Amino acid sequence: MGEMKVTGSHGATLSAAVDLPAGPVRGVALFAHCFTCGKNVRAARTITRRLAEKGIAAVRFDFTGLGSSEGDFASTDFSSNVADLVAMADAMRGGIGAPTLLIGHSLGGAAVLVAAARIPEVKAVATIAAPSDADHVMHTFGADLARIEEDGEAEVTLGGRHFTIRSSFLDDLRGHKVTDAARMLKAALLVMHAPRDGQVGIDNATRLFVAAKHPKSFVSLGDADHLLSAPDDAAYAADVIAAWAGRFALGAAATPDTAEVAPQDGVRASDAGGAFRTAIAAGGITLMADEPVSVGGEASGPTPYDYLASALAACTLMTMRMYAARKGWVVDATVDVHHDKVHAADCAECVGLEPGPGGKVDRFRRIITFGPGTPAQHRPRLMEIADRCPVHLTLHRGAAIVTTQAAAGG
Repeated sequence: MGEMKVTGSHGATLSAAVDLPAGPVRGVALFAHCFTCGKNVRAARTITRRLAEKGIAAVRFDFTGLGSSEGDFASTDFSSNVADLVAMADAMRGGIGAPTLLIGHSLGGAAVLVAAARIPEVKAVATIAAPSDADHVMHTFGADLARIEEDGEAEVTLGGRHFTIRSSFLDDLRGHKVTDAARMLKAALLVMHAPRDGQVGIDNATRLFVAAKHPKSFVSLGDADHLLSAPDDAAYAADVIAAWAGRFALGAAATPDTAEVAPQDGVRASDAGGAFRTAIAAGGITLMADEPVSVGGEASGPTPYDYLASALAACTLMTMRMYAARKGWVVDATVDVHHDKVHAADCAECVGLEPGPGGKVDRFRRIITFGPGTPAQHRPRLMEIADRCPVHLTLHRGAAIVTTQAAAGG
């Protein structure tokens, strides 16, 4: 899972989580959470991670003033939520790619319907337990609604948390007609709703479905509750969305005939689209490599140097565990590896290395952190064993690289 930091509609920094496929990317989705929920609510996590397993890069984020995002929630409204969605899509356009699929849960479903008109790449929209009008959320305020109207603002308790709601928030909600957005939608629509949803009635789904033009679909979520609290319900929703979006918003899934296959004793890299995105077939699975946005990539996977550092980190931990198993010890440890290029003259540990361009050498900084499960008396020996890691030795000694061209047709 990756992270994104994006400037939202109120100028605050929004926090986003990016769930990336292990293999080729079939499409890109943007998920909007339910009212006051946040990107890490169970339904959001389950759905985006499940989509990533099916080849869909999925971004979920906290709206302004919620979760890890900065800003004042009391100053936000439905319009700012829509604007946050558009800002996130704009940022994705310069990175992993603009979303072709929008998914919204509850009030987030209303928001994606309105935002779709402002994100030209969108080909499909899926709503989950969405209200047919934004002002439906007012029902959740109960007796506090009158205080908000009379006093201009009031503190309300939602899901055990306290929020300040202003009358301007209510006015903004009333100004949005979600059914009109559904009627004018120029993308495929999937409406998902549970018949016995106790917070947003099934009649809302009916109104959205009737308002929209074809192609449109409706799927019942059975006995699910409004928040899709049961993991199986969220997983089902994700599976249905992925299958449905495959017709309208995604590229073809890899098949045994088209998937890249690694050579028997090595790995294979092949073009995966984009400027630098590369599929790596290794050990019967497919990985993705890319470069950061800052150098023209899409940040859709680790960089080649990230993989090299990962090999050193993994090999180090494996080597310590192998030794510990013979001794009957426990290895409770993590290994962090950082790669950088430094001037040879500034690196005391780099004596004897041949500088490259600009007089710089490659440096890998390895940090081993032991937890309480590894006794202090075992740690010095394990630190010595770490230096025997085969990848460590390969990097230390250097290696010959022999490049040849495959025969025609090979």
